[in-house]
Amino acid sequence: MGTVAAVLLLWGVAGLPGVAAGDVVPVRLVQGQTAEELDAEAQRLYDRGIQHYQQGQFREAIEAFERVLTIFQEIGDRESEGTILNNLGRVYRHLGQYPQALEYYQQALFIRREVGDRAGEGTTLNNLGLVYYSLGQYPQALEYYQQALAIGREVGDRVGEGATLNNLGLVYYNLGEYPQALEFYQQTLAIDREIGNRTGEGTTLIGLGAVYNNLGEYPQALEFHQQALFIHREVENRLMEGATLNNLGLVYNNLGEYPQALEFHQQALAIRREIGDRAGESATLHSLGVVYYNLGEYPQALEYYQQTLAIDREIGNRTGEGRNLIGLGAVYRNLGEYPQALEYYQQALAIVRELGNRPMEGTTLNNLGAVYRQLGKYGEALDYLQQALAIRQEVGNRAGEGVTLDNLGLTFFHMARPAKAEQHFFAAIEVWESLRGGLTDDNKISLFDTIAFTYSYLQITLIAQNKTETALEIAERGRARAFVELMALRLSGQSQEEFVPPPPPTLAQIRQVAQEQNATLVEYFLVELEEKYGMVENKLYIWVVSPTGEIAFRQIEIADILNNASLAELVDSSRIAMGVRGRGLGVQPRDAIEIVPNPGTLAERRTSRLQQLHQLLIEPIADLLPTNPEDRVIFLPQGELFLVPFPALPDADGTYLVEKHTILTAPSIQVLELTRQTGRGDGETGGRGEVLVVGNPTMPTVQLLSGETLSLSSLPGAEREAAAIADFLGTEALIGDAATESTVLERLPQANIVHLATHGLLDDFGYGIPGAIALAPYGNNDGLLTAGEILDLKLNADLVVLSACDTGRGEITGDGVVGLSRALVTAGVPSIIVSLWKVDDAATAELMQQFYRNWQESGDKAQALRQAMLTTMQQHPE
Repeated sequence: MGTVAAVLLLWGVAGLPGVAAGDVVPVRLVQGQTAEELDAEAQRLYDRGIQHYQQGQFREAIEAFERVLTIFQEIGDRESEGTILNNLGRVYRHLGQYPQALEYYQQALFIRREVGDRAGEGTTLNNLGLVYYSLGQYPQALEYYQQALAIGREVGDRVGEGATLNNLGLVYYNLGEYPQALEFYQQTLAIDREIGNRTGEGTTLIGLGAVYNNLGEYPQALEFHQQALFIHREVENRLMEGATLNNLGLVYNNLGEYPQALEFHQQALAIRREIGDRAGESATLHSLGVVYYNLGEYPQALEYYQQTLAIDREIGNRTGEGRNLIGLGAVYRNLGEYPQALEYYQQALAIVRELGNRPMEGTTLNNLGAVYRQLGKYGEALDYLQQALAIRQEVGNRAGEGVTLDNLGLTFFHMARPAKAEQHFFAAIEVWESLRGGLTDDNKISLFDTIAFTYSYLQITLIAQNKTETALEIAERGRARAFVELMALRLSGQSQEEFVPPPPPTLAQIRQVAQEQNATLVEYFLVELEEKYGMVENKLYIWVVSPTGEIAFRQIEIADILNNASLAELVDSSRIAMGVRGRGLGVQPRDAIEIVPNPGTLAERRTSRLQQLHQLLIEPIADLLPTNPEDRVIFLPQGELFLVPFPALPDADGTYLVEKHTILTAPSIQVLELTRQTGRGDGETGGRGEVLVVGNPTMPTVQLLSGETLSLSSLPGAEREAAAIADFLGTEALIGDAATESTVLERLPQANIVHLATHGLLDDFGYGIPGAIALAPYGNNDGLLTAGEILDLKLNADLVVLSACDTGRGEITGDGVVGLSRALVTAGVPSIIVSLWKVDDAATAELMQQFYRNWQESGDKAQALRQAMLTTMQQHPE
């Protein structure tokens, strides 16, 4: 009788550095020999056991293997008995029952040595290493792996050699020795591809992805995991599919894309519970706890951490236990329950030091330092944080290094040592910005939103030292970075691989932009920090840069003006009072309540709220703005301020800002400069002289994520507007069925003026619809021209008008407003006019006709729009 072939794949649990996180990285068992003369009943049972194992049906696999074991023991086939004992050990390890797994492996090792089965001996040594790895006993695991590797090479077992190299990579990954881990994984990948081992290849790709995730190299991490997921689904390996899905969730969590992270973790959890993978279930429960922790939903995080801690203690997973103690400590720290937090962290520190897990040790030391800082014990805080920083730099954990540098900066700030705080915040920003290379546009935005507070910390620290101009550089450095890089990439004509992003502008370059624009630049920065970030701040910073290069700074306490009200609430209520939903798709937040005040109070409320915004945003700098109403003022908002209708802000006397100034807005100074580099000024055009006007298309039906169907109403006022504009511009408007998405897409690149009067989508409110413009559906086109589709175009228009209320808003992120206006600018349009509040249909048509008339006469879009607004205000004072 010959020995029965072993199955290859298992996984292990490792600690992921960070606030408190978990990771699942796959490991492999070594293949044994093929059976030659096996009893038919034993072969049938063995095949059944293998099938159950591969499908994750571990209890059924145990039953089949135990029956095969009885047959081999009865007939005295010691070699095959050793193989079945090895397989039983493998299944019990998957169930997290490590003592039973060790017992079976030790029996298998004794038999294989007895019969001189060198290949089988190497298999079992490898698998014993896996158990000790799972128990967090890395020195013992390394010892068994080294023995297994020597035997595998001696007998020429390439599969076994690759498996052991993979597992060595996993140990070094958990020890934080990432270069060694990468070296072992690369050797494994070469062997897997050489021998055509698809399952092994997928396993190794997960390991590589996990290392790159911990190194903060997220594009590579996503790429390796996506490759692995494809392979494991192709070979129908549910066990490894679950591991890969969980790891993808970890990468998206690090990027701050929490909905995607939750989606991947929930998929992984379902698979792991379905197949009875206890250790994998524990790891995914912990990962879910981490996401809810990052979302600030601490009760849910506690629930997940408690569940996974119970599982890890039940199965003897010391690494998992340490990981969950870190998570529990982090939750109690953010709840302000510092004694409990310290207790959990100290328990975790003892475990991770016992295991020699350097990344988790760095995490625990960092978190201990954060607690002592919050307790005002700055000496202890610095001691722990310096230890954490040394470890994180040693193991190459860039994201962890950034976190610890932030904590050191905060500690020095609270110690009234702003110069040292500045040094560490600058270092943290350098780290965060190094993580952006190669990410997609969306991922860059998400990553920035998770670390934006570092820029706030640094500005507070600089202003505390009266370094207001350097703070302006940081304000500019911390805004619209993904937008800038996307625009610069388009302008460069280079491939993504060749492209080097432009550095943030210096003070000299900021002054130069003001001079070239011949405008006064007004840059706002909102500092809204909660206690969980180490300090409470609610301030508004304003810099005013004159065309002559002079820079002035003003600092405003928001609470003093708003009486502790929320700025976001004030902006939103102002927009509602102005009737901002005039031509939006009508999709409101699920919890929104529409309040219709009586007409007498509506105007009063609108004026009061807009005057409050004027008091906050304009009055502190009114003396710095030009006195000539034709001089340009370019506002550079941030956060909620992107939604402020600056021209409509009235002063205490009721005079609107547009009556005093010619107003433009932009997301950043650097975007202004890149727009100028398109080479088209106010009087120039880049298209072929065509005009595209669209009004009241045959409306599409929108399918919401909930399954609900939304029928869009017809807009006869928009049709009249489009007809009047088209007649004035000497063209024919696309109306009704003629305004199809395909026709508009075909004509957009050739047009130099585009006027769209139709429904526009504000944002998705969680319904899953991207920013879009409603057009007529036809054929395969759904009639929704999305921001994503616009980004794929190369436009030559000098001007696009979005005459649909709220069309241009989009989602507010640290990158500015991510919506249609951003997409159009990136696609090459230097100027966009967007409606921000409701205007009567007749007044809208008159306003736009007057604008085009003024523009034809003056060649200056900003002046033309201002004069058109003033004329319309006189004719329609309400």
